[in-house]
Amino acid sequence: MPLIEIDTGATLHYEDTDPAGSQTPVILIHGMLGTARAHLGHVIDWLAAQRFRAIGLTLRGYGESLPKPRDFPHNFYHRDCDDLLAFMDAIGLSQAHLLGYSDGGEVALIAASKAPARVASCIAIGAVGNFAPELRSVFQRSYPGDWITEEDKVLHGFSDSAKFTGAWVRAMTRMIDAGGDVSLSLASNITCPLIIMLGESDKLNPLYLGQRFVDRVKRGRLEVFPCGHAVHDQAREQFYELTLQHLLDASSGQAG
Repeated sequence: MPLIEIDTGATLHYEDTDPAGSQTPVILIHGMLGTARAHLGHVIDWLAAQRFRAIGLTLRGYGESLPKPRDFPHNFYHRDCDDLLAFMDAIGLSQAHLLGYSDGGEVALIAASKAPARVASCIAIGAVGNFAPELRSVFQRSYPGDWITEEDKVLHGFSDSAKFTGAWVRAMTRMIDAGGDVSLSLASNITCPLIIMLGESDKLNPLYLGQRFVDRVKRGRLEVFPCGHAVHDQAREQFYELTLQHLLDASSGQAG
């Protein structure tokens, strides 16, 4: 599981189930306070068992990726997208399927919007590309971070939970104050098959915001699961079934 320096100034940790493979890989992108293995490990292993090349990418400042500590400028989602595209350049990938969870889902939606030719298909779990004013109080509940474990602090290289969560909350509320657009205004650029997967009880991502996004994408659709935020964990078999069909259809040109 190597580290690679990219031209955006980050050094990213990743795992690749088939480094010599010639097929279009699936890049998996985790959420806040995660790593590829911690948040999406079973999905990586399942994809490999289905004979897909799976690449689990850990975003800057998390796990073994650098620089640390993780920070949250107002454009951090777009910075992570730039890192993702630079990572693809660094390992010689012209195109990939993207599968992102939570914050990683937002990054995947941006990448599919900003670099449509490089994204073969996209799945965003628990991400909607736009934030409504009523989410302000939901985001603010993350502060002061009493829920963050000591193990997570060590893993991600910070000691002050209030400082970490405060920076994230400020970035999220700034986005709301600016109109809530993360990638919604770019959504019509997406040309690949897209599924936004949401749990019906996901407090962070109201269903109407996901529908608003996919309505702007020619080959987009919303899939709703009887669970909360982590669809891939809480509705695993249904998630596997839809994901496999999506990837097979996208690979054969039938999706959407």
